[in-house]
Amino acid sequence: MLAIMGAADTKLEHEASAAPAASSALLVQGLRKGYGRQPVLWDLDLSVSWGQCVALFGANGAGKTSLLKVLSTQARADSGIVRVADHDVRSQTVAAARHIGLVSHRHMLYEDMTGMENLRFYGRMFSLEDLPRRISEALQAVGMEQRANQRVRNLSNGQQKRVSIARAILHRPGLLLLDEPEAGLDAEGVQLLGGIVRQWTCNGGSVLMTTHNIERGLEWADRAVVLSRGSIVFDRPKEQLDPDDFRHGYSSGLGLGS
Repeated sequence: MLAIMGAADTKLEHEASAAPAASSALLVQGLRKGYGRQPVLWDLDLSVSWGQCVALFGANGAGKTSLLKVLSTQARADSGIVRVADHDVRSQTVAAARHIGLVSHRHMLYEDMTGMENLRFYGRMFSLEDLPRRISEALQAVGMEQRANQRVRNLSNGQQKRVSIARAILHRPGLLLLDEPEAGLDAEGVQLLGGIVRQWTCNGGSVLMTTHNIERGLEWADRAVVLSRGSIVFDRPKEQLDPDDFRHGYSSGLGLGS
């Protein structure tokens, strides 16, 4: 049982049933991605274990969003291996996508539809059983049950982000990919999101999130990773970090690879 504690103490069952049998939630080896002659990701290696939250830090232009696009099957790598729950994202795209929940800078919602209609549409795409219950639980988890019947275009940016998070967790994926998910959320929304992240990992799911907020990233994550110029330059479990040293090193760009 995955207990997501939201405004109404919602409880969601974790349904990445095939995930625990897989060796890892995410495995990336030798990943390269470029646009034209401009390399964006270069010989990148990364793994995320089940039950782990990884905070991915990096300056604008470091390649964080490009990485999440490749991992979420929105973009194809030029070379390398990317496996989600042991499914290759290139040759087993549909199977891999069922294990992925994505929150990106775009809310990926139909603006002329209500939040409820959007979730119903995505739920049918995944052929989810007991869809009304799932939708209700997802909306409660993000505190949007009272605004579920408003058109997305009439919602604030923060409310749209909440519905986007509900969409990402609706099919109970094993791996959540969150690209600066707290952006646009108010204090209550950030608190709800933090609860979702904590409960997801406590119950065996995994999270890879990008953020510019060092304090929040270190609070939520089990591991800190820094991406610079398309490559991982720092990767360490939180228990081996001195938060003050990390903040100083990250801010100054010095000592991150030590």
